[in-house]
Amino acid sequence: MAFIPRGTFAMGSDKHYREEAPVHRVTVDGFWIDETPVTNLQFRHFVEATDYVTFAEIPPRAKDYPGALPHMLRAGSLVFRPASVNARDWSEWWEFRFDANWRHPYGRGSWTKGLGDHPVVHVAYRDAEAYAKWAGKELPTEAEWEFAARGGLDGAEFAWGDELTPGGRQMANTWQGNFPHENLKLDGYERTSPVKAFPPNGYGLYDMIGNVWEWTTDWYAPSHPADARKACCIPADPRGPSVDQSYDPCQPHIRIPRKVLKGGSHLCAPNYCRRYRPAARHAEPIDTSTSHVGFRCVIRSGNS
Repeated sequence: MAFIPRGTFAMGSDKHYREEAPVHRVTVDGFWIDETPVTNLQFRHFVEATDYVTFAEIPPRAKDYPGALPHMLRAGSLVFRPASVNARDWSEWWEFRFDANWRHPYGRGSWTKGLGDHPVVHVAYRDAEAYAKWAGKELPTEAEWEFAARGGLDGAEFAWGDELTPGGRQMANTWQGNFPHENLKLDGYERTSPVKAFPPNGYGLYDMIGNVWEWTTDWYAPSHPADARKACCIPADPRGPSVDQSYDPCQPHIRIPRKVLKGGSHLCAPNYCRRYRPAARHAEPIDTSTSHVGFRCVIRSGNS
C-alpha cells in the first residue's frame, strides 16, 4: 500500500461529462491505498480462506427480478464481446453469459490460469466489500479515490499530466482505435493487463486509469455539489449523497441502488467513452458484475 497525505484538491471537471461537474474543493485526510487493483491471485486467497461465493455464482431469485424470463434466472455475468461493425447499441457488445464469474472471466471454458497478476473482475459491490473486510481494509470513497488517482497533479487531465499519450507512449490500458469494433492493441493487450504493466502515478499507484473500473463506497448522484463559497466550509472526507439519490430515474420500477465507479477501463476510447481520467465517474448497480470492473482497498490513517 502507499500512503496518501492529507490534502485539499479540486474534485471533478467542467470540461467533459456533466456528471463530473461542478469542480469543487474537497479536503481528504491521510490514508493508505493499495498500489494496484486486487488481483486474481489475491482474490483466490480470500475465497480459499473463507469459502466465499460471489454474486455472479449465485442464481438470481425470481422475486428480486420481477418480469425476468425464467430461462435467464441463472448464475452469470456480463462479458464484453467486440462488435463486428460500428454499433451504437450497447447490447451489441455486452452479453450476459451463464457461468461467467471471477474464475471464468469469459464464460464456460475460460480460466484465470496465467492471469494471476491481472485485476479480478466479475465482482459485484458486496464481493468487493467482503474482500476488504477480510483483508482488514475498506473500500475508498470517491473523493479518496480521485485524490489518490491525481498523484499530486491537481487539475491535470490525466493521472500523469495533460497529454493522453506523451511522446506517443501508452500510459494506461485503454482502447486504441474505434470502439467497439476496431481495437488496434497498440499497448499489446486486448482485454485486461498485468497490474504493473504501465507506469505508476506520482503517488506510486498503478492502474488508477484504465484496465478496470473500480468500486467506491459513494452512492451515485448525477452531479457534484457546488463549491464552498468560503475556505472554512470546504467539505472534509465527504461520503457522497444518500442512497435515494442513486436510483436510476430512467428505470423507476427498478429499485436497485447504484455506486460510483472510477478510473475507466480497457474499453474506454476517444470516440466513445473518454472516462480514462481521475475526474470521470460512472454509475453501477450494486448487483451488477462485468468483465471490466474490479476494485482496490484503503486503510484510513485513524484505523491503521
